[in-house]
Amino acid sequence: MSHMGPDKLVYMANQIGTFFKAQGSEDNAIAGVAEHIKKFWNLQMRKSIYAHIDRGGEGLKPHVKAAIEKLKQAEAAH
Repeated sequence: MSHMGPDKLVYMANQIGTFFKAQGSEDNAIAGVAEHIKKFWNLQMRKSIYAHIDRGGEGLKPHVKAAIEKLKQAEAAH
């Protein structure tokens, strides 16, 4: 799974986002997406989606993009 292209990662992240968005508020969806990606995506997958965010994050749903940006900032702080 570590050699996925950005299109596949965007698709997967948006699927996760759809699930969490259906569970409640936007804030809860952002937190849920960030936590899921932190727990279940390996470092290479996270680095790839962060690079995609750095290039503008095309194709990501707004709450998914916000979640990934939040996670990226949290990981950069450590």
